[in-house]
Amino acid sequence: MTGLLYGEVENELRASLRGMLAQRSPGRHVLSWSESGQATDASLWRTIAGEMGLAGMAIPEEYGGGGAGLREAAVVLEELGRAVAPVPFLGSAVVATSALLACRDAELLTKLATGEAVAALAVPLGAGPAPAPVTVRAENGRLHGSVGLVADALAADVLLVPADGGLYAVDARAFGVSIERVVSLDMTRPLADLTLDSVPGRLVAAGEDAASAVDAARTVGAALLASEQLGVAEWCLESTVEYLKTRHQFGRPVGSFQALKHRLADLWVDVTQARAAARYAAACAATGDGDLPVAASLAQAFCSPVAVKAAEECVQLHGGIGFTWEHPAHLYLKRAKSSSLAFGTADRHRSALGTLIGLIMN
Repeated sequence: MTGLLYGEVENELRASLRGMLAQRSPGRHVLSWSESGQATDASLWRTIAGEMGLAGMAIPEEYGGGGAGLREAAVVLEELGRAVAPVPFLGSAVVATSALLACRDAELLTKLATGEAVAALAVPLGAGPAPAPVTVRAENGRLHGSVGLVADALAADVLLVPADGGLYAVDARAFGVSIERVVSLDMTRPLADLTLDSVPGRLVAAGEDAASAVDAARTVGAALLASEQLGVAEWCLESTVEYLKTRHQFGRPVGSFQALKHRLADLWVDVTQARAAARYAAACAATGDGDLPVAASLAQAFCSPVAVKAAEECVQLHGGIGFTWEHPAHLYLKRAKSSSLAFGTADRHRSALGTLIGLIMN
């Protein structure tokens, strides 16, 4: 296990990405984009995936990827969380990519590495940590069935669909594929219901290999989602501290009131602890450590409620402006709340963690 501190390369990656997001996707831009009804910020994604080459950073060089790893991908997610960037990095560059790496599917990995295609794993976003039920059947290479609440399906070119007996790659624009947007809390991560009516699919993995690939992808997704939640919490804490330094009441900065100092100090401790949990989960995912299921559930059990708490404090301590549509605080609250349901709630991960470490017997 490598250290949990950020390395020089990770710090340089963070600085580069943060600078680009500050210019291309500041809060006012995301607020404006959220009213557009689009599935993703296509221009921003082209910059991230193509110009910066981050879509394939976790893909080995033999498939045309950057050959970096999931530790670096976690840093990217921290910055995307800080900006609530509406791009399919988690769904495509982390979850779908992890499934394809487990299957060693060179054809799709090469497309994802160059940013040529976006992929989405067709499982409900809230499924986990237990295996999700399979609701699609395969008959003579054609798929029938439906999957609800799939993240990044609207932006996907390729759908990775678990079906009875295997994992299939499906052209998202093929005849018989219906992707219907549903109303979701987080406008920056839209969800969709997927229906397949006799749709041809290419078998990517079969039997236990398919089930293992899907489980591995969802575990990695849960582990690295904690880094995104950390980014959300960090922005909420930092922006609140800055606001309380400038907001005055009774002739003094609001941040000088002792009660608010205590609340922010407690939140700082929570965010610091969340960083340790998120970094450990990312390190386990990057090295394929056998402790990954424990680290992922631990990270979700801790980081998920911290992100929600930080966003709630951000809205409340910004006072009246924090409750308006013109301030981006509500975007962070919605991302934190929706992410708290992704890959399983904190309660479900605590239960899974108890089983994994032997406190709860099956």
